Amino acid sequence: MANEVLIAIIGLGGSALGTFAGILTTSKLTTYRLEKLEEKVEKHNNVIERTFILEGKMTEVQHDIVDLKGVKK
Repeated sequence: MANEVLIAIIGLGGSALGTFAGILTTSKLTTYRLEKLEEKVEKHNNVIERTFILEGKMTEVQHDIVDLKGVKK
């Protein structure tokens, strides 16, 4: 009977250790993937911001061209 209890306790400990190791690994992987996703989003936002600035500059250039040509819209 004592051997059976000892084996059950060892099995429980092994199961608990395996479960916690799995949770820790999953947590680390999730954190890593979120960091990479945040990096991609930041790059995307930078592109959008730069595109917005360039579109504004193009509008200014188009107005300058119209003014230089003396063309009325």
